[in-house]
Amino acid sequence: MDTRQWRDTIAAAQDGDRRALDELVEGWLPLVYNIVGRALNGHADVDDVVQETMLRAVDNLGSLRDPDSFRSWLVAIAMRQIRDRARRRTPAPLDESATGGAADFAELTILRLQLEGQRREVAEAVRWLDDEDRQLLSLWWLEVAGELTRRELAAAVGISRQHAAVRVQRMKERLETSRGIVRALDGACPDLRELTARWDGRPDSVWRKRLARHIRGCGYCGDTRESVVPPERLLVGIALVPIPVGFTLSLALGGKTAAAATATFASVSWTAKVMSALTQPVVAATAGATIVAGGAYVVTQTPDAPPPKVAVSPTAASTYRAPPVVDTPSASPSPSPSPSATPTKTALYGSVVDAVDRAPDPDTPPAALPHRPESGVTSTGGAHAVMNHRGDSVTLTGQGYVLVRWQISPQYRAGGLVMPSWTGLRGELFHVASGGGRRMDDPVSATDSSATGMGDSTVGYTVLPAGTQQMWQNEYFYLDGSVTLTVNERGADYGLSVFPSSWEAAEKDITTGPDQGVKRYGLVRDTGKDDTPVPQYVTRSTPADTATVAQESRVSAP
Repeated sequence: MDTRQWRDTIAAAQDGDRRALDELVEGWLPLVYNIVGRALNGHADVDDVVQETMLRAVDNLGSLRDPDSFRSWLVAIAMRQIRDRARRRTPAPLDESATGGAADFAELTILRLQLEGQRREVAEAVRWLDDEDRQLLSLWWLEVAGELTRRELAAAVGISRQHAAVRVQRMKERLETSRGIVRALDGACPDLRELTARWDGRPDSVWRKRLARHIRGCGYCGDTRESVVPPERLLVGIALVPIPVGFTLSLALGGKTAAAATATFASVSWTAKVMSALTQPVVAATAGATIVAGGAYVVTQTPDAPPPKVAVSPTAASTYRAPPVVDTPSASPSPSPSPSATPTKTALYGSVVDAVDRAPDPDTPPAALPHRPESGVTSTGGAHAVMNHRGDSVTLTGQGYVLVRWQISPQYRAGGLVMPSWTGLRGELFHVASGGGRRMDDPVSATDSSATGMGDSTVGYTVLPAGTQQMWQNEYFYLDGSVTLTVNERGADYGLSVFPSSWEAAEKDITTGPDQGVKRYGLVRDTGKDDTPVPQYVTRSTPADTATVAQESRVSAP
């Protein structure tokens, strides 16, 4: 859910509406908990820092001028509290045993989200990072997962986007070193066992350097027996870690007096609302909660409670799911053709949604493209609309063909891609052909086998939500009516160029054979009937947040 959806709630809370204030606390607590928890790796101070962050946000809510900036404002408060906590402490390394035997945040991440394989490896590697890197990772992890933007990450750290890119790259390098240590410690290298005989088992920077030096010079530990997947592809789409059993947040503490806090928070409505929220995935994946006097609640769990469900952040698109991990640095292989992509009989318009298909062989000419009636399409963006930022949109009206050209930019920001959506549809919209000479997951380098149009092993990869149709460089649509196309960039960086086009231009594009660096002929999807697929992310409604359009929207007859 985008911050824009919270405008009314934020405005009401600023005007003194206690119910609206309750909703803000409930909705945004998981995001703050994940940032602080990962930055401090579950240290005993997490509860205090989370509580202080929420209290400062509540106390200073009236100073927020732009409700749309609420998320970046809240994240910045959390990072300030993390840094303030670090300044108050002695420079001695953290004693992770101070958690009182509780699992650190890396372990909570593994257990609560049931991570396995290389995803588990990344979570364990976090333990080996220094405090500053963990703080940055706490934001970058959420950026990759689609919860934060790079602009918000940079603002929270207090640096420019360019400087943030450098800092993130350096942190990723140390994360990769730490992943190598995790893999090596799971191995059976006799020299490594001898080296670690004097190690107390607690990760720190000194042992990280020692172990990394050993791995670089060891043929056994340095032998990678499986392809290492970039962390962006592993972390994309991972939900927030649910607030754990035993977590306590008291809103009767902090800068307010107990009496004032009780008057603000400890009302019956607040108690009922928090109790209700705690049984929902958005706040906690546990069996229940106990309300404590003074406006506090403690997450609890009954002995026979079922395994927790994954929490969903209020900032995540409801249709966004983690893709299956394929342990190869190149793009995921194309799934098998779906029956719905090649129907055998005419279906009702909108009942066939564009499905994942296999790329044709490069030397296979496409089928004939049916020529539908075209009187012309007008665009609010003109003959060539360029959309590079979240919220950019263009409304298309008329009867004819439209070209949407993709520009994927993993070099600027890799990770999870939230697909653009078609909303407010009146009439009919079909996905008729794909062209441009290549699919975006085609190889693009003769020297780097990991490089595709979706990224490479150095910069990372842009990753689609599971089940999403892989786009080509050029995608052609046929419109008879009107529709609005919106960029929902959140996570991976991408842009769209939109051109009113024609059947002739589409036909020329898709029938151009592989030559001059072009990888393949195009692909015809149009059957000339109503069983031609409609785009996956299309709806006749106009939602407040277009990123929440269902992946397999069904549009009934106009």
